[in-house]
Amino acid sequence: MREHLRGRRHPQIHAYLLLTLSSFRFYLFRKLTESCIFSLQIDMAQIVRQSKFRHVFCKPVKHESCMSDIRVTEITWDSLFCDVNPKFIAFINRGAGGPFMVVPVNKIGRIDKDYPFVDAHKAPCLEVAWSPFNDNVIASCSEDTTCKVWVIPDRGLSRNLTEPAVELTGHQKRVNTIAWHPVANNVLLTAGGENVMFMWNVGTGEALLEISGHPDQIWSINFNYDGSQFVTTCKDKKIRILDSHTGEVLHEGTGHEGVKPQRAIFVKDGLVLTTGFTKRSERLYSLRAPENLSTPIVEEELDTSNGVLFPFYDEDSGLVYLVGKGDCAIRYYEVNNEAPFVHYINTYTTNEPQRAIGFQSKRGMSSEENEINRIYKLTTKGVVDILQFFVPRKSDLFQHDLYPDTRSTIPALTAEEFMEGKNAAPNRQPVNAAAAAAAAKPKVQVAKKANILSTLAPTAADVVQSQSYAERPPSSQQPSPRPSSSPRPRPVVDEDMGIVPMREAPPSRPASSRASRTEIPPKEEKGPDPMKPKQAVTLKSRAARDEPGGGSQTPGQRRAAAELERIKRDQSRTADEDTLAPPPQPTRASASPRGSVSSASDHVPQNMDELLEDLMKMKAVLRQHERRIRMLEEEIADRNMSNAYSF
Repeated sequence: MREHLRGRRHPQIHAYLLLTLSSFRFYLFRKLTESCIFSLQIDMAQIVRQSKFRHVFCKPVKHESCMSDIRVTEITWDSLFCDVNPKFIAFINRGAGGPFMVVPVNKIGRIDKDYPFVDAHKAPCLEVAWSPFNDNVIASCSEDTTCKVWVIPDRGLSRNLTEPAVELTGHQKRVNTIAWHPVANNVLLTAGGENVMFMWNVGTGEALLEISGHPDQIWSINFNYDGSQFVTTCKDKKIRILDSHTGEVLHEGTGHEGVKPQRAIFVKDGLVLTTGFTKRSERLYSLRAPENLSTPIVEEELDTSNGVLFPFYDEDSGLVYLVGKGDCAIRYYEVNNEAPFVHYINTYTTNEPQRAIGFQSKRGMSSEENEINRIYKLTTKGVVDILQFFVPRKSDLFQHDLYPDTRSTIPALTAEEFMEGKNAAPNRQPVNAAAAAAAAKPKVQVAKKANILSTLAPTAADVVQSQSYAERPPSSQQPSPRPSSSPRPRPVVDEDMGIVPMREAPPSRPASSRASRTEIPPKEEKGPDPMKPKQAVTLKSRAARDEPGGGSQTPGQRRAAAELERIKRDQSRTADEDTLAPPPQPTRASASPRGSVSSASDHVPQNMDELLEDLMKMKAVLRQHERRIRMLEEEIADRNMSNAYSF
């Protein structure tokens, strides 16, 4: 077509056809793009995961509300160097021997250089751990082959603490790591450099169980939900699950291929989450089943950093936080039963690397703000950053779905029961006791009654006779609802603003002093008026009501009559009209000794008789004004009633 048009030389038609073809191509391209975008949206809608923790975000506390000038230890050991509970936070700090510092968790500002500390060990302290059942008890392990347990006063340290409550000695080399039993009271597990572990009864200081069999250095230990088992990672790249009562290896498998330290923790449904390195020194995490530890269910590489990844697990929400020593980022995931089982949520990044990390328990959360977790991060500059993780919710009420019952401070087992081989689920307690108590109140039960309307029979059709407009009498036969010829009755208002109803017309009524209050003679009986109310208003004059035989009186009328009688008696006591007259105008008198002009108002009574006389005059004047005010109020009430009823 183009060649044909060129041969015939029609440039205008040729340009028009080219424009039409271009527009058609653009239309097809747009439709194709829209269809692709629509299909992509459908696929994304199917991919988007529904979870209440999908939008968890981190909001750090301002530095003005944090601690600073913490001098953390400088030893090269793969440990957290920190632990926190709802009352205290502990840091392993610099100093001769192995000291660590215990500070109230709500302390703000700089920490003085002479702040008291726990002079714990003769060699560097490697790890500290708070007891899960007592916020004042903390354990520490060191390179001096000992593990010690300390009791911190409620208000913190006021002087250096040098005497431990219990000292556990039994390891031949340094104590690498420690872990409290999550269910049994006063049971502590320690792992030493000689590749031997001890289960201690801290209450008595004796070793309950000695566990050997690891061929190389033990890197980490962690208990499961009820403490019946614990998992270990070793330098021989093996992951082992052991029985807590016997020390027998239940499951064993090959971990990560890297030679750097790896760590393992128990998560939901007994699965094991591990972190480690590949042969190329790439950091990664994996989720493994206890029955087959060598083959991970999920495995993902993260980066090529050198810091060891420490996993923190919140069993109430299923969130896992991966924190690396020397990193500036904190990654957090959700672990559930939906593939791929470990769901990435977000990464919080700062400019300062972390030197020590502490993970707060759920008892220290602020449930009023929907805070789900809190991490204390000590930077290399000595500043403690408080990282709060929130779940966005519009409501300010307590969110019961975000805060199930958490672990209680009441142990489920004693050390003696644990020695006997017993296992028990941990005791639980509400995160917000006040909200739980309010929810536990019995609800008001409404007594259900039978529906009366369901038993009523329908109305018969011939009961109500409907009348059409054609059957109604003409307007001339209908009585006038408001005749214009007769004057309207005027209601009488008593002292209590009550309208006197008409009961029975009196035989004879005296003439009233006011012509406006005369009664209207009764009309001739013409039958019931449909527009007239059944109870009318009677008209009584004040003179008729004041007479003794003027008919029955209402309580308000009787009170008004009694008040008039009292006024009359008071008037009879007064002397005469001269007493009621207003006081004379003050006249000029002789100058006072000071040169000022005195008046009658400056008169000062000299004795008691003059004082009483002045009081009587004042009372008489007040009564006169009261009578005048009462008369004016009556006139105003009459005028208001006249205006209201158009008299």
